[in-house]
Amino acid sequence: MPELPEVEIIRQYLDEQLPGRTIACADILLTRQLKYPEPEAFQSLVAGKRMKGMRRRGKYLLLDLQDGSTIVFHLRMTGSLVYDPSGNQRDAYARMVFHLAGGGALVFADVRTFGCVYGFAAGEEIAVSGLQSLGPEPLSEAFTPAYLAQAIRGRKQPIKSFLLDQRRIAGLGNIYADESLFLAGIHPRREAGSLTQAECKKLAAAIQHVLRDGLADGGTTFRNYRNGEGGYGRHQEHLCVYHRAGKPCPTCGRPIEKITVGGRGTHFCPYCQH
Repeated sequence: MPELPEVEIIRQYLDEQLPGRTIACADILLTRQLKYPEPEAFQSLVAGKRMKGMRRRGKYLLLDLQDGSTIVFHLRMTGSLVYDPSGNQRDAYARMVFHLAGGGALVFADVRTFGCVYGFAAGEEIAVSGLQSLGPEPLSEAFTPAYLAQAIRGRKQPIKSFLLDQRRIAGLGNIYADESLFLAGIHPRREAGSLTQAECKKLAAAIQHVLRDGLADGGTTFRNYRNGEGGYGRHQEHLCVYHRAGKPCPTCGRPIEKITVGGRGTHFCPYCQH
């Protein structure tokens, strides 16, 4: 699933390419991935509208139109949002195509069709429950060791599960949670509330470090992730534990292990993480 770095990289590229361009029309190729409004109303909402810019909140992308309308994309597990300058390429898994005046297209594709698209008119509440309940951005000033210490206080759930709760931290997913816990030396099954102030400080710094590294490497691609140009990330070449079960820990040389925490595959070093 694209996580914060991957979605942010898509946002940055599309925010360079799309502002000032006009959506001529939208082809909805799989209607069940359009969650709101009805297809005809959505097509009327976007047709002829000039694009203002692309924002990100957590793992959501928000395309603002000049009239105040907003298109919300949630890529989920296998979704992609790619700008095609020619407008002639066709992804076999394209689910929605925004044809642009003067040529080119913005293509929403999704192999497993878990992604969602919403359209909201100017002045209408952006009623996407997951978007409305997001916690602070981990690369923002609001995310501090003090915030983390307060948020985990008294919580008995595993710290890995806490990190994946989007209501607590926006945009963090399986890959970067595993990498953060490794860098901080914290076992993924530790009760969240058991972390000390010093460990909170170390974990907050680790989260920001691994996210910035992911951004610098263009994101992580194992299977489906594509950036806004349709290219691949490189961060998978620099991961310490994620997807490395049985391989040597970069710190102690012992094998990385894989377990399940809260239903999610979790990679860690049992010797370096306590």
